[in-house]
Amino acid sequence: MIVFLIYAAIFVASFFIVKLVVKTATNDFTSLKTVTFGDESAVRPNRIASIISILTIFLLWGAFTGSKLVPSFLHAPGPFIGTAEFDYTAELSTGDRDDATVRVVVTRAGDEPVLPEVEPGDGFAKNDVDEVGAWRSGLIRVDRNDEIPEGADLTVVAVNGQPIEPGGTVQTDYGRIGMSPKGTLNFEPAKGWQMEPIWLPAPEAVVARIGEISREGYRDSTLFEHLGYSLFRVVVGFLFGALVGIPLGYAMGLSDWFRGWFDPIVEFMRPVPPLALIPLVIIWAGIGETGKIILLFLAALWIMAISARSGVSGVNISKVHAAYSLGASKWQIMRYVIVPNSLPEIFTGARVAMGVCWGTVVAAELVAAEQGAGMMIMVASKFQLTDIVIMGIILIGIIGFGIDMLMRWAERILVPWKGRS
Repeated sequence: MIVFLIYAAIFVASFFIVKLVVKTATNDFTSLKTVTFGDESAVRPNRIASIISILTIFLLWGAFTGSKLVPSFLHAPGPFIGTAEFDYTAELSTGDRDDATVRVVVTRAGDEPVLPEVEPGDGFAKNDVDEVGAWRSGLIRVDRNDEIPEGADLTVVAVNGQPIEPGGTVQTDYGRIGMSPKGTLNFEPAKGWQMEPIWLPAPEAVVARIGEISREGYRDSTLFEHLGYSLFRVVVGFLFGALVGIPLGYAMGLSDWFRGWFDPIVEFMRPVPPLALIPLVIIWAGIGETGKIILLFLAALWIMAISARSGVSGVNISKVHAAYSLGASKWQIMRYVIVPNSLPEIFTGARVAMGVCWGTVVAAELVAAEQGAGMMIMVASKFQLTDIVIMGIILIGIIGFGIDMLMRWAERILVPWKGRS
């Protein structure tokens, strides 16, 4: 919740600061419009906002993971690392009491703790030393070296002078000390606000993992082979979906019989998530490449059919009447009126379908896949290799974004009349 509040505060502050400091250019087409609110063509991405957005995400990621790429003064409070110390008061069943000191060395995961030597001290309660990992908790058996008289029982009754009983807790400068129902102390170091690496690694850890897998590979395949297999499956599945879906959409938009026949099927299958089809695809097509391609084909098919149908339905009827009045045939109407005017809608559907295919390929590669970004992510998640999981997500997002940019570029080149009457 703290992260979202900080993000919202940065968003609001950036908006007002940019509006006050940065002046909008007055020599572009948008600035010449008298009405801009509600006009979609007047809305263009604010590049400064995009840069600040990316930097904000990176800074929050680095600040809440203690990244070395972010200045230390921007770091969120981290977990306690070092030597914690607290006193406890032990009471014998005979009524005698004694105090002792416990030192707990708190280290990060993977670091070898160095336990200091401590003097046992006088009295029956002896000083102790133990170790606990950061973001973890551990039982502190303070009675294991105490000199308890024969026939007597020892009970811890206070920590740092504060009474404690089974189920109770005492807060110290180093963390929380609790007592189990059986009377054993449990020390939980202060966690701070930073995320544990097993949940969210620092950006440099993800970058290092990208370099490592690029050089050494992962599960007998290089990083480029994993990404290449996923890209191949997505492209092939999308192309088959487009080859079938676009003609089907045109037929549904031009023929009442096709519309009546296929509309129930398309509208029924459209809300069904592709992931729900995995068991059926496995039963029908097996666990090989064919099944994965079929799943991606079905993910793209209904989207492309609906976009083509919408494109045909959205053609301005006055253009069709004008073409007929000039003596155009049905084929010429199709070639020069319907197809050009439906292409913008089809390109929009293609971009959506490609995004859905990228989201589906991860699930498609869950089943007996030996290569692929989805396989890499799912295998890594089983071993809690979060840096590999995040690496795969980032690479899939970058590739998907690149494909979307490529399709937008192709749309500008092939459909320059989009948005014009």
